[in-house]
Amino acid sequence: MSLNEQIAQDYKVAFKGHEDLRVSVLRMLRAEIKNREFDQPAALDDAQIVAIIRSQIKRREEAAEGFAKGGKPDMAAQERAEGEMLKTYLPPAFSEAELDELIAVAVEEAGARGPGDLGKVMKVLMPRVAGRADGKLVNERVRRALSV
Repeated sequence: MSLNEQIAQDYKVAFKGHEDLRVSVLRMLRAEIKNREFDQPAALDDAQIVAIIRSQIKRREEAAEGFAKGGKPDMAAQERAEGEMLKTYLPPAFSEAELDELIAVAVEEAGARGPGDLGKVMKVLMPRVAGRADGKLVNERVRRALSV
């Protein structure tokens, strides 16, 4: 079952179960997916949907931060809850050992010799870790691997 189908099925279950928060979050997510599908001739694949989910999570984290600074802890808590709900649709993240192994393979494939080859390694590595590791973390780990 594709991620889009899973989201649609979970939406139906949440709607029938009167889970208001879940219905609201999944409705917004489905709307964002449909908006992006209008821009493309083909249906979105799971990787593209994961990217949408990540952007939605980031929006909610930023909103929660803003609400917390603005003295609205109840709204911040709701944004955080929505973000946590969305995180359940993300693929499991790579462990540190798995990420280090992928970095070592990418360094070898790119023929990287030093910190100046960071771009080459990232170009090889990012398609492999997309959706399963934070880009900033990957960049930091690659820099560390290249400087040794």
